[in-house]
Amino acid sequence: MSSDHIDNVWNSFRNGNWISYGQLYDDHYRALNNYGYKFTKDVSLIEDAIHDLFVKLWTNRSTLGDTPPSVRNYLYKALRNILFRKIKAQSRFSSLESDDYDYTFEVSCDNLLIEDEEEKLLRNTIKDILEKLPARQKEIVYLRFYEGLSYEEVAEVMAIDIHSVYKLWYKAMDGLKDSMHYLLSWYICAVLIEN
Repeated sequence: MSSDHIDNVWNSFRNGNWISYGQLYDDHYRALNNYGYKFTKDVSLIEDAIHDLFVKLWTNRSTLGDTPPSVRNYLYKALRNILFRKIKAQSRFSSLESDDYDYTFEVSCDNLLIEDEEEKLLRNTIKDILEKLPARQKEIVYLRFYEGLSYEEVAEVMAIDIHSVYKLWYKAMDGLKDSMHYLLSWYICAVLIEN
């Protein structure tokens, strides 16, 4: 999607064009739904949060500025805030200010045909390694690798400073490094033994 298209849709939506509003929704719903699913498996809560986000966008459209540098990041950040408020309201005894929230993502192998047990074991092992990371580190890995966001964009979405993003990123990479080194060694040995 070109930046000119995004600018046109955003500005048209801000001027009250219902079709552009629908286009904005259609262009981003699936990504927002996937992102919301990283925080909670409650599908209705995610749908409510997305609904609230788009109602708020429509209601406040005249006060919104020009196209943000990244509409996707703007929407991610807004959805994250709404979801955290809703999750916090559901469980008043838990705090979402540190690593106390759940953040999960599946290693997607939809386009790979898993034919043998070694590959299945490798996939499950990678999933287990990622699951051991604290929630905020998992979120950064997801946003950087799966969504392709820059460090600055991750900082904006997660509402933390860039220094904290770097710190969490390097902690995540350190946490993964030893496990992945072992996993890679195991996988290479398995391939060599087969051949």
